[in-house]
Amino acid sequence: MIPRVHKRGQRTIGLLHYLYGPGTCEEHTDPHLVASWDDDNAPDPGRDSSATLKQLQQLLDQPVVNIAPAERPKKHVWHLSVRNDAEDRILTGEEWGDIARRMVAVAGIDDPEQGAGCRWAAIRHADDHIHIVATLVREDGRRPRLNNDAARVQAQARSLEVELGLRCLNRGDGTAAKRPTSAEHHKAKRQGKARTSREELRETVRRAVAGATSEGEFFDRLAASGLLIRTRVAPSGDLLGYTVALPGDRNGKGEPIWFPGAKLAPDLSLPRIRERLSSDVEDVALSPSESTSTSGRAGAITPAAARRHAAAAAWDALPHLDEESDEGTAAAQIAAAGEVLDALAETSAAVTRQQLRDAAMAFERASRSHVRAQHHQARAVRNAARDLIYGGPALGRGEDGATTAMVIDTMIFLVIAAARWHTERQHAQQAAAAAQTAEHLRAAYRAASATPITALRNHGRRMPRTTLARYATTVRHALPELAEGLLAERGWPALAATLADTEAYGGDVAALLNRAARRRELESAESVSDVLVWRIRRLADLPVAAPSQPVFDRETPSAGRPAERPPHRAPRGPGASG
Repeated sequence: MIPRVHKRGQRTIGLLHYLYGPGTCEEHTDPHLVASWDDDNAPDPGRDSSATLKQLQQLLDQPVVNIAPAERPKKHVWHLSVRNDAEDRILTGEEWGDIARRMVAVAGIDDPEQGAGCRWAAIRHADDHIHIVATLVREDGRRPRLNNDAARVQAQARSLEVELGLRCLNRGDGTAAKRPTSAEHHKAKRQGKARTSREELRETVRRAVAGATSEGEFFDRLAASGLLIRTRVAPSGDLLGYTVALPGDRNGKGEPIWFPGAKLAPDLSLPRIRERLSSDVEDVALSPSESTSTSGRAGAITPAAARRHAAAAAWDALPHLDEESDEGTAAAQIAAAGEVLDALAETSAAVTRQQLRDAAMAFERASRSHVRAQHHQARAVRNAARDLIYGGPALGRGEDGATTAMVIDTMIFLVIAAARWHTERQHAQQAAAAAQTAEHLRAAYRAASATPITALRNHGRRMPRTTLARYATTVRHALPELAEGLLAERGWPALAATLADTEAYGGDVAALLNRAARRRELESAESVSDVLVWRIRRLADLPVAAPSQPVFDRETPSAGRPAERPPHRAPRGPGASG
C-alpha cells in the first residue's frame, strides 16, 4: 500500500473535477464517495444525480470561507492518494472507507474524538486506489497540525497491510531519493520515454560522481554527458550549489526544467558530493590511473587491468562489512561499491550493459542510510571506480570479457554482504535493494562468463584423465567438505584448467585452493567451481582469456618437463595478492 501526499493546491473544485472526471492518463471508472467528514449528509456527485461538484466543493470549503481572508492559508487543499499493489486483492468500498478514516486521523486532518477536524472526502474511481481531498481549516477555525504527515500515513499503511493481508512493503527511513511525480510520469509517457527526466538526471549525475576526485572533474563529466548545468555562486566566489537539466526538457514557457542535486537524491547535493571528493585528495597519486588525473588521457590503464583492480578492491572491502566492523567504514564501502557499479554500467559491453545498468540503479537505494559514511575509508574502491571510467569501455571479449566476469563475480559477494549488513541494522529498504541488485548481477555474470568459462571447461575436458584425477585428489585433500560437490559440478573442468594454469605458473595449487575457499562464504554461490576459478585466477594473477598452456601429466612418459610458462602475464593490479 503506497500513500502519497501531493502538493497542496488552491482550487478545491479543480481537484474534484479531475477526481470525478474521466481521467487523463488512466480511465476513471464509477467515481464515488467511500467516506467523508459527514458520511450521512455529504453529497456524492458520482452516484446521486441531484448532487453537484459545486455543492461538494462549497461544503468542503465552508470552514475556509468562514474565517477572515487574511487568515486563510494560501494553499488550503490537501490531497492524499492511497494505492494498493497490483498483486493485492480488490478491497471493498467499506474497507477503503475505513482506510480513509484512519489515514486522515493519523495525518492530523480529522480529530474524531474532539469533532473539530477538517472537512474531507475520499473518492474511489478505480479498484486499486482512492483519493482523499481535504481543506486545511478546522471546524473551529484553527489550522490542523500536519507536521510529518507523510511519515505518519506511511506508518499507518504498514499497519493496514498486515491487518488486511496485503503485500507488506518495507518501512522507509527518509533516505530514499524523491520519487517522480505523477505529472513527470505522465509527461514521460506522452513523450514515449521509459523514464522520467528526474530519473535520467539522477543516473547521469551518479555516474559523473563515480570515482571523481575534484569538483572540476565532476562538473567536466556532467558537461561531457550533455546536461545543462547552472551553478549558484556566493558573492565571495565560492560555489554554493548546482542544478541540472536535460536539453530537451522544457516547461510551457520553453525554459529548461532544472533539478537541484539534492532533489535528485540526498547524496547528490554539493555538500555531500564534496565529502566524497575531499576524502580522495591525499590518495589520488596512489591510484593506477594517476596519469589520467593530470592529463585526462584515457588508455593509461586498460579496461582489463581496471577490472582486475576493481575485483581486488571489492575483495579487500568485504571484511569491512563484517558484524564487528566500524559502521561508518562499512557505509563508505557500500557507497563506493555503488560507484563501481555505476562505472561498470557506463563502460560495459553490450552483452552485459542492461543488466549492469539495472544493478546500478537498484543498488542506488542500498548505498544510503542514516549511518554517515566515512568516505576516506573507501579510497581504494573509489579509485577502482575511477580506473574503470578512465580505462574506457570494454569490448566484451578476450581479456576484457573475462575480467568483467571476474569483477562481477566479486561484486555479487560484496552486494550480498551489504544486504546482510543492512538486514542486521533493520534497514529494510536498503537490504531489499541490495538483494535485487544481486539478482541483476547474477544475470550479468551469466552473460559475461559464458565465453571464458566455456573455453576453460573445454580445455579442462581435453586434459588427460590422469591429470584430472590428480587434481581431483588435490581438491579432496585441500577441501574435503566441498570436494564431492565441486567434482560433480558442471564447472569442474574449468576449475581443473585453472589449477593447471596455477601449476604452470609455479603456484601452490593446494594453498591457493584453501585460500580461495576459506576467506569468504560460498553458500550464496550459484556455482562454487566458477567462484573458485575467478578467485584463484585473481589471487595468482593468471591470464583469464587465452586458453591454458598444455599441462603434461606427470605420470605419462611425456611428462619429463613442466609446462612452459606463458610468455606474457596480465598486468598485476593493486591487491592482487589477496
